[in-house]
Amino acid sequence: MQENHSQKKRGRKRRRRSENSILTGSILLCIITLTAVTICLVMVFQYRAVQQKNTAVMSELEEIRLREAAAYSQDEVDALIESAVEEAKEKTGEEVEKGLLDRIKGFMTSGQGTTEMLRDFYPDEVVVADTGRYYFFPILEELAKNTYNPESFMADGDGVIHYYEEGERISRKGIDVSRYQDKIDWEKVASDEVDYAFIRLGIRGYTEGEILEDETFQRNIEGALKNDIDVGVYFFTQAMSVEEAEEEAEFVIESIAPYKVTYPVVIDVEAVTSTNARSNDLSSEERTKYCIAFCEKVKEAGYTPMIYGNLKTFMLLLDIEELEEYDKWFAYYDETYYFPYDFKIWQYTNKGKVSGIKGDVDLNVSFDAQEYEEEDDE
Repeated sequence: MQENHSQKKRGRKRRRRSENSILTGSILLCIITLTAVTICLVMVFQYRAVQQKNTAVMSELEEIRLREAAAYSQDEVDALIESAVEEAKEKTGEEVEKGLLDRIKGFMTSGQGTTEMLRDFYPDEVVVADTGRYYFFPILEELAKNTYNPESFMADGDGVIHYYEEGERISRKGIDVSRYQDKIDWEKVASDEVDYAFIRLGIRGYTEGEILEDETFQRNIEGALKNDIDVGVYFFTQAMSVEEAEEEAEFVIESIAPYKVTYPVVIDVEAVTSTNARSNDLSSEERTKYCIAFCEKVKEAGYTPMIYGNLKTFMLLLDIEELEEYDKWFAYYDETYYFPYDFKIWQYTNKGKVSGIKGDVDLNVSFDAQEYEEEDDE
């Protein structure tokens, strides 16, 4: 009996020791887990703080860049004009004051408005109007300028602009198309003396960021090539990183591999008006970096990279100083362009008419008929 009692007692002790060991182990595991979670939280908070600091620094740099561009509201511009009139009156008298006032009045009554007037008053700066403000960018001497003679542009009876040198037309007529042009009769397009066409290959969605091929891309590129029209392609970017920009370029390169693309492969950089667009908060430095990443991938694949944009694109959204080596396709809808720097193609209207295309189409003029053909032959 006593021996059995002792054995039972020893058994209970062993069970208690085992239970204590399990409890101690559980406590240690809990402590380790809590410590790990605490460390992770600290790291997350530190990362978030660094991220917020970086964002703040980027925002500050962007504000500095735009401040250096000398931005003015409409009220500030009106005050500057009034001040200039008063200064002219004090320094040179009534005659010059009247001349200045007549000049201002001429702009206002002609319907040209404040922007055109400011550009005339400040010929050594690029004046950009955007969201109720005016930005003044000094023209940079170190960047290549375009040397086109405004008097050498001539529009024919259909509104198609050509460029002449010594009485000879040296320009080529181009269009750019996407799904918005619906089904195109490319045989009729070719008969309308269209030399080249930029085909929209695809886009990255501005909310979800998904890459999508333009539903008419294959039909359009095959139709153009079948009718001996030279082709380039363009892709509407919404890249949020270098990796996404390279992904866009790789998608384009893979898609055009079966086709003879002799004109440039273009990254389309534009502001999106939607308030929830994923790229709305990008700085010009970030956009420029992603643009370069796209262009370098295209160049590595043996194609000519090009950047498409308007005045806002090149002066506000991008840092043009970093993009000197890349060809530019400039969009400006008027009888003459307003841009001091070099560009290869001018998109001068989005209201063009071309046989085989229902409705409006973008029209372009390029200035060297042999440039891209020569590159392709080398």
